[in-house]
Amino acid sequence: MTASIAGLGITEMGRIYGKTATNFGADAVRRAAADAHLELSEIDGLLISGGVTGELGLPLAQELGLEDLSLLSVMQSFGSTAGAMVQFAALAIEAGQATTVACVFADAPLKERVATGASYAQANSGGVGWEGILGSTGVNSANSLYALAANRHMQTYGTTSEHLGAVAVAQRAWAALNPLAQMRDPITLADHQDSRMISSPFHLLDCCLVSNGGVAVIVTSAERARDLAQPPVDILASAQSHPGHYMRRSEDFGLTSGAAQSGPKAFAAAGLSPSDIDLVELYDCYTYTLMISLEDYGFCDKGSGGDFVSTPGLLGPDGSLKVNTGGGQLSSYYMWGMTPLSEAVIQLRGQAGARQVDRHDTALVSGNGGVLDHHSTLLLGAGR
Repeated sequence: MTASIAGLGITEMGRIYGKTATNFGADAVRRAAADAHLELSEIDGLLISGGVTGELGLPLAQELGLEDLSLLSVMQSFGSTAGAMVQFAALAIEAGQATTVACVFADAPLKERVATGASYAQANSGGVGWEGILGSTGVNSANSLYALAANRHMQTYGTTSEHLGAVAVAQRAWAALNPLAQMRDPITLADHQDSRMISSPFHLLDCCLVSNGGVAVIVTSAERARDLAQPPVDILASAQSHPGHYMRRSEDFGLTSGAAQSGPKAFAAAGLSPSDIDLVELYDCYTYTLMISLEDYGFCDKGSGGDFVSTPGLLGPDGSLKVNTGGGQLSSYYMWGMTPLSEAVIQLRGQAGARQVDRHDTALVSGNGGVLDHHSTLLLGAGR
């Protein structure tokens, strides 16, 4: 372990209007630097990830007044980008290429008096050429493509909608304890089943939120992080995988995720196993995504994820397995991979208030991008 997360900045989140993605990104970086008690001028690396609007880019450095940077790049592997940014920042610090790297995600797809679903309409235009043929069948969005994946899992392993609903209910219970969460009212399995169908088998409560906002973290050397203002969060190990089967038939589509590849690499590098993990912060664009990630990280057997997440006393604030303790992207806020990463940092620092878990020495953070095409894994530890 040579690098740590020393600062965290989270902006106002949700239906916040009148700000651009660049506004949110700059605000998040300023908050992260202030959190660590660093001056912006001490940042010599900036890694940027924008969302569906694609607005956030290199001009963010100018917006922040950052000059003479040693590292500056826009990165894009969709929902796995947050983990990849932290990995690259840690490698750059280890190689002596930078000392203090800000990793930031921001987006502002929500517009006043425009329906949430319409916010992603442009991204789901259906494509052209061969991609357009698929779009003409109605399979032209993340909802429909992930629904295909979930249906494959259901048909192969007997997973049910009620299994997925158990995930939604548990995460809403966590969100009720999170003051930053957009959706805090408790829900029941009946509420899940009664929510409107989006793309079978996904009901509304199977799908993540859409949020305006930004999140940033500051990565620096482990030694330096111990001299800064906040308890350090050590980067124990990191790994990526990119199965990349988008738009092609494959034998395992819907049955496995990139966690099956990046997870074992990260665990081996850290000398840990799933039983050593206190906090599991997973990328949950859909309830199904969380379930299949638990399988592929080895928390349960392949194909048993439905029964596993429905086990009484497993998930939720009183459960034995602490998963997505802030409510995840289903109920707190949707900042791509920065949602699970930010919650892990808060919990490992011991700063989660009413939702703070008792054991918080180690955390697993996942990112998932495309339609199970890209994956990142971070193993983090509470610094001492």
